[in-house]
Amino acid sequence: MPATALAAGMLWFFRDPDREIAQGRVISPADGVVQSIMPWKDGRTRVAIFMSPLNVHVNRAPLSGTVTSVEHIPGGFVPAFNKESENNERVVWHFDTELGDIEMVQIAGAVARRIVPYVTADTKVEQGDRIGLIRFGSRVDIYLPEGVEVAVEVGQATTAGVTRLDRD
Repeated sequence: MPATALAAGMLWFFRDPDREIAQGRVISPADGVVQSIMPWKDGRTRVAIFMSPLNVHVNRAPLSGTVTSVEHIPGGFVPAFNKESENNERVVWHFDTELGDIEMVQIAGAVARRIVPYVTADTKVEQGDRIGLIRFGSRVDIYLPEGVEVAVEVGQATTAGVTRLDRD
């Protein structure tokens, strides 16, 4: 009985539902809750999405374009909602898109100790394509270019491939 419950829990956690991809310039790469929206010194805006263990953990391409780099950076494993998570293990993605270079960062959490990219540099992706997985709780940050107005609010739930992050 305990093994069956554990197996069912693991299948539920690693679920990967099909989604009807939303229309919009920038869509959410992750299921979760908007943890923060911060202006960056270079004019970009960082939107941080916290993913609890209850969320789907497959991440999706926020825009169509070409993956120009996928860089793994070793680090710690403090909870992803904690400010010290800035030093956690991460994978930094860059996409060449119609809006220019878009940076997305998958951040491992206290339980999430494995980030699994599905695609490599030089791969062309369509908006909403599955690009990777973070196991268990974690965070995904996306840096919107200067001039892109954010359409979500702190505390708002997001759905990967469905929630639009920008406003016309």
